[in-house]
Amino acid sequence: MHLDELQWFVVLAETEHVTDAAAELGISQPTLSRALARLEEQVGVPLFDRVNRRLRLNAYGHILLEHARRSISEIRTATERIAELRDPDTGTVRLAFLHSQAGWYVPDLLRRFRTEAPRVRFELFQGAAHEIVERLAGGEADLAITSPRPEGFRWRGLYMERLCLAVPREHRFARRSRIRLADAGAEPFVALAPDFGLRQLTDELCVEAGISPPVVFEAMEIPTMEGLVAAGFGVAVVPVPRPERAEPGAAYVPLSESSARRQIGLTWHADRPLPPAAARLAEFIMQNVHEFE
Repeated sequence: MHLDELQWFVVLAETEHVTDAAAELGISQPTLSRALARLEEQVGVPLFDRVNRRLRLNAYGHILLEHARRSISEIRTATERIAELRDPDTGTVRLAFLHSQAGWYVPDLLRRFRTEAPRVRFELFQGAAHEIVERLAGGEADLAITSPRPEGFRWRGLYMERLCLAVPREHRFARRSRIRLADAGAEPFVALAPDFGLRQLTDELCVEAGISPPVVFEAMEIPTMEGLVAAGFGVAVVPVPRPERAEPGAAYVPLSESSARRQIGLTWHADRPLPPAAARLAEFIMQNVHEFE
């Protein structure tokens, strides 16, 4: 069943006259008659009653007319939405990002981008690194700002975060200017859940330091870790926070290991072309990468 023939049927149903409908559609009467015959053969019933050389839409025809109008409208809407999606000025960007980037980096980035492209819309997802990779792989996200670099995806590094040991303000480590992670081997740790990228990096650093500290709580977000550190539950490996976002009850002691850092980057599916609006955002980020550090 072709869309053109459905549209022809709607016009014919409204005029109930082959000559008038063919003239309105700009096609020949035999072409319209053959299309109607094919349509009636497909649905298995006549759609019109023939009365005195005129057509009268019958009960079957009224049912098809209702659904044909609805189908044509849905197809038209879908076509318009696809066109909008393909338009770099009005399309939609599906962006995923880490919890830790939600407080300043992503909002600042989107604020600046929207001054350049105010009509671009966004579908945003905030989550853990493994959830972000799943959304990219499943086609539910166009772009992602994440860490660590996921295997099998395109990647552009954006900036580097130094890691530190967050400790309670009254802790014996609090006044140090720097600390080796091995020195904290006997401390209880507050960490993220095992699937999180920062947790995996923390585990790698602990292995390098030759320690296996007890994890007393597994959180879902870094601010929760920092709050529990301030409450005296333990210590935690976290990115060095921006001054305005630091937990007042915690002290942040830089780790001396050169590997105590994580790279935040922009990633997207290697085998799937970016929609124009998403490509525009990616280009904007890469052209202005140093302004967002």
